Amino acid sequence: MKMSELKDLTLVELQAKSRDLRQELFNLRLQKAGSRLENPVRLRLLRRDIARVETAITARKKNPA
Repeated sequence: MKMSELKDLTLVELQAKSRDLRQELFNLRLQKAGSRLENPVRLRLLRRDIARVETAITARKKNPA
């Protein structure tokens, strides 16, 4: 996911995306705890995507234009 993709989303869509990514991260952490995680790199990528979405949300709240 790139920041350019996030610029086109509304605040509500960004919040929904954040919620979905956090849910996916939670599920992957459960899989990791149960030693069933197939792609451990996905955890790192999800954390970075969540950070990008949260950055876009913060920027949108500071400058609603």
